[in-house]
Amino acid sequence: MKQKPLAFRMRPTDIDEIIGQKHLVSEGKTIRRMVQANRLASMILFGPPGTGKTSMAMALAKSLGIPFKILNAVTDKKKDMEIAVEEAKMHGQMVLILDEVHRLDKAKQDFLLPHLETNLLTLIGCTTSNPYHSINPAIRSRCHLFELYRLGKEDIKEALNLAITDETEGLGELSLEVSNDAMEHFAQAANGDLRAALNGLELAAYSTPADQEGTVPITLATAEDCMQKKSFSHDKDGDAHYDVLSAFQKSIRGSDVNAALHYLGRLIEAGDLDSIARRLVVIAYEDIGLANPQAGPRAIAAVEAAERLGFPEARIPLSVAVSELALSPKSNSAYKALDEALSDIRSGNSGEVPLHLKDSHYKGANKLGRGVEYKYPHNYENAWVNQQYLPDTIKHKKYYQPKGTGKFEQAMKQVYEKINQQKNK
Repeated sequence: MKQKPLAFRMRPTDIDEIIGQKHLVSEGKTIRRMVQANRLASMILFGPPGTGKTSMAMALAKSLGIPFKILNAVTDKKKDMEIAVEEAKMHGQMVLILDEVHRLDKAKQDFLLPHLETNLLTLIGCTTSNPYHSINPAIRSRCHLFELYRLGKEDIKEALNLAITDETEGLGELSLEVSNDAMEHFAQAANGDLRAALNGLELAAYSTPADQEGTVPITLATAEDCMQKKSFSHDKDGDAHYDVLSAFQKSIRGSDVNAALHYLGRLIEAGDLDSIARRLVVIAYEDIGLANPQAGPRAIAAVEAAERLGFPEARIPLSVAVSELALSPKSNSAYKALDEALSDIRSGNSGEVPLHLKDSHYKGANKLGRGVEYKYPHNYENAWVNQQYLPDTIKHKKYYQPKGTGKFEQAMKQVYEKINQQKNK
């Protein structure tokens, strides 16, 4: 019989063996209290891959001695869920661990709901997606939501050491000798994904020949070779991707060039040039705006260069654009002013276009008073004349609030203030 993977064999058998997630399972925390009270409620466990969602679900069921069944919302059919319900009736209760619960279709959901209501089934759904975005409200409202975090390096090292010494389910029989550098690399390169670290250790253990003393030496080079495809994990369609994009824009807005370049690197590793390009252009106009008006055209030029070059060379113009945007003065005054105007318009606060501004390029316009009293600014000193442009109902509105963060907008602010002073004379 083929041996199961190390990550499967090393799953915890009860709540006390769960590594990490102290915010949920340590003394006094919610899930720990559920187990102590022998009252396991339906829940959704969500978080990045390899954080132990399914393992935690199994450990909870085992801690309370409740029969459990693991199904997948995508690959398992409604018939499989019907079988689970029949087994639950035989036992009196059952924990249904449902992987990829965010993919549960309506037919399966409708079948499960009555059994959740009667507590015949206790559902523990596991997903890498944000449940507020991806899980049907009918299921979500019947479940507690618990987020699992990426494991820290020390947590991963703890799990690896347990696997190295465990002679029953782990690799203790192999007499592994893992160097400190190799252990550090397994923990670092896994990026919080315990499954990846255990898979890497297992590959290293079984692919490395023993020395004359029967010891299997795992060096840094071996660890690097076995973890090379796990040093970075990024799902372009997952919630984490949008978190990185959000952090990318907020770092540029906050003028932290180091953080901005870090998140740019993560997006480059994910190969998502489209999202980078779109976000850079938006940032140039939303966050820099009038403080550095040339940032917009230069961002577009950098994006066009990156698209023409492709990766890996595309990183070069992108790095220039991100550094400039991060270190540019910031102003959101232009689009904020427009948003204020749009808010008035959408709430019905707009009014009639003044007669002297209405179109007068047709026969009879003069008789209707259209454009009759319009003053052509170029006929006046400095190409400016005091006249009303806004409708009467909002003629005193001031949407634009200039900032003084950049030289260009400082100059605009001076002109704006001078015009307002002349209007008030």
